[in-house]
Amino acid sequence: MRNADLALYQAKAAGKGAYRFFEAELNESRQARRLMEIDLREAVDHNQIEVYFQPVIDVASREIVGCEALARWRRPGHGFVSPTEFIPLAEETGLILPLGEAVLHKACQAAARWPAELRVSVNLSARQFQGVDLTALVADALRGAGLPANRLELEITESVLVGDKPRVLEVLTALRALGVHIALDDFGTGYSSLSYLSSFPFDRIKIDRSFVTGVDSRPEAAAIVRAVTGLAGTLGMSTTAEGVESQRDLQWLRGQGCDLAQGFLVSKPVPPEDFQKLLKTWTAERAEAA
Repeated sequence: MRNADLALYQAKAAGKGAYRFFEAELNESRQARRLMEIDLREAVDHNQIEVYFQPVIDVASREIVGCEALARWRRPGHGFVSPTEFIPLAEETGLILPLGEAVLHKACQAAARWPAELRVSVNLSARQFQGVDLTALVADALRGAGLPANRLELEITESVLVGDKPRVLEVLTALRALGVHIALDDFGTGYSSLSYLSSFPFDRIKIDRSFVTGVDSRPEAAAIVRAVTGLAGTLGMSTTAEGVESQRDLQWLRGQGCDLAQGFLVSKPVPPEDFQKLLKTWTAERAEAA
């Protein structure tokens, strides 16, 4: 029965109309996943999840204006585990609730030590809109760190709005009342983005990296980015381009009126102490260039 259940799990993951026979590798994969879950739970319980920061620059001035906070997990005996592995696992097991809370608190505490003009962005999970009093959680994190609400930006994806949309919009409105900014992340990768923009006045639209990388040589992607920046401007929202990897991409985005950019061209995500060093170096280089 256990073996049949493993095969069923794989068949469901493959989509409708699929079937799978049990293979020994399925059991090994299930065991590996279970062990990872145990290690992740221990890491969350013992506050071992690290927070790295990726700088965000103003496209026009090229000054660093903020950063995105990203969870990182250094699993004992395995090194860093990709977020594409442990974040979905945290979502499935409910660990995303304490993990998300820890990232929020650490991000706010780090940002409180930076210059007052810098903003920090934190990603929210759909589970956080269901399992906790998110507004109270955010208010507590801001109060505990002594961080002004206008220096925090919360990012959600379209998947957050797929479920209980009225409830989500109610929470977003309450969060906005605190003074925080709200951004729609990974814009263009879902199915109903335009209807979401009409439902809630987001402060920022983040253009997914799949449209940004090499955009100057991809006419279809360029058309989408132009449309998004134009739409955002009309609606009074700003835009952030993710995945900027070359000066050509940055120059092209500037010509299209994109407001902010982040990506490996500026920096990969770095620990908080390295972010502060990067900030000083970047500021000094900009001052010298001027």
